[in-house]
Amino acid sequence: MTKAQFIEVLSQKLDQSKQECERILDAVLETVAGALQRDEKVDLRGFGTFKVRATKARQARNPRTGEAVSVPAKKVGTFKPSKELSALLNKPEAAEPIQPAVVNQ
Repeated sequence: MTKAQFIEVLSQKLDQSKQECERILDAVLETVAGALQRDEKVDLRGFGTFKVRATKARQARNPRTGEAVSVPAKKVGTFKPSKELSALLNKPEAAEPIQPAVVNQ
């Protein structure tokens, strides 16, 4: 699902304009990104947790040449789904999946 498709579905579910839904989605994403930049954890109950994890510097190999390459330490954003979301994703196939509103393409 692309951002445009997500906005379309959100617009239909909330009975709001696409422009308003795009503003809301952009504000949510900016808020999450800002919190992660400040090394804060974002915990959305029932959905999951976004947080920043630091990776160590390491030596890797270029698969084409086999040459050793130094990979610097960095911070990466991670997402851990909640138990509720994990359970929803791992239901037996017989269960009905949640259907988003129909997106006209």
